[in-house]
Amino acid sequence: MWRKPCSTGGHCSARSLPSHNHPVTHRTPSAPAVYSASWIGWLSLAQLISWGSLFYTFTLLMGPVEQELGLSRVQSSLAFSLALLAEGLMAYPVGRWIDRGYERRVMTAGSLLAGTCLLLHGLVTTATQFYAVWMVLGVSMAATLYTPVFAVVTRRFPNDFRRAIITMTFLGGLASTVFIPLTAWLMSALGWRHALWCLAALHLLVCAPMHFRLLRCAPGRRTASGHSAGRPGKTLSHHMLSAPFLLVATFIVLMMAVTVALPAHMVSLLREHNLSEAWVIAIPASIGVIQVLGRLLLYFFERHFDLHLANRLIPALIPLGLLALIAAPWMEATHGALVLLFVLVWGVGNGMLTIVKGTAIAQYVDRDHVASLNGAMGLPLAFARAGAPLGLGYLWSPQAGYTTGLWVLLGISVAGVAALTLAQRHSTHHQNATK
Repeated sequence: MWRKPCSTGGHCSARSLPSHNHPVTHRTPSAPAVYSASWIGWLSLAQLISWGSLFYTFTLLMGPVEQELGLSRVQSSLAFSLALLAEGLMAYPVGRWIDRGYERRVMTAGSLLAGTCLLLHGLVTTATQFYAVWMVLGVSMAATLYTPVFAVVTRRFPNDFRRAIITMTFLGGLASTVFIPLTAWLMSALGWRHALWCLAALHLLVCAPMHFRLLRCAPGRRTASGHSAGRPGKTLSHHMLSAPFLLVATFIVLMMAVTVALPAHMVSLLREHNLSEAWVIAIPASIGVIQVLGRLLLYFFERHFDLHLANRLIPALIPLGLLALIAAPWMEATHGALVLLFVLVWGVGNGMLTIVKGTAIAQYVDRDHVASLNGAMGLPLAFARAGAPLGLGYLWSPQAGYTTGLWVLLGISVAGVAALTLAQRHSTHHQNATK
């Protein structure tokens, strides 16, 4: 069989010649690609643009869109909720397509779709058009953000996927730091409609060509049974019903709910601690940088620790941070120090938690079906992201403030850590049983 060199260091395999009785349903999987820092760097740039222009732009658009279209805050917020729902609904089919070797088509089409929708967003004149645009943008998010790209690098670099994911999250973690001021400047200089056209150009002229160029020579597609071509293995349905997958999924969904709920209420929560307004604004703004610091620490030092121990300790930083925040009002002498401790522990923990969540399926369930298995969690994750901030708001009261909600988040985060620990044990037991 003829092979040509791949841009990432692996090989592209030509399709096998079809027989008369059996149509071609797969191609022979190629050897793992050699890790390429420059390849990962360019793909990371696409993540920076995608996160910054799709996920973080909405908060800046709410005001001017409400004013022009005559929408209330609840009505405008619905658009982003619809985008998250659409992203969750599309996560599984996107994962299946990536597992079958169509990563280039999926991510290139996602960038083209994002650019087209941002162009159309600049032309909306009704609420219906506004909602429709954001629903389709949710589809593009399912094809371009962390979930699909983590699956891509896991499939391409099975021996180095964790390092690749850590590297990619450096730039992804700076998306809000770069794009919120950039988009605000564009809106001030050009108006919000033309600002969206500039963001659309980044997708059409940078991200789409980059995905088309970089994602050549995808790893071998799966057969109809769900196995890697030429290699026996368990089916996707078997993995989806297994204890390791259910426990890892529980861990990811619970931790997502906690880490999404708190940022939406961060400013109000800090004001309840009687901090100065300067600190109230500075603390949330600094968390993004602290998250990147956590990823840098993980990149340089995790080789000195047991991987599975690190995967247990990192999520445990989230409940530890919450404990510091809960204890702060009761310890007046160290109140400010405990709040700052919360910010540091929460920021570092949340930054590294992205890596644990992004690699847990591949490490404890299965690498061959990583895109499909991650996609299967799309809808539960969408509900967690949309519902957790609302739930924390319902738990707030004038008398107790956020205290009740913080205790609930603490319990959820502890349950998440426990689920991952159990998943590790089940995975180890299964591996030992099959040796």
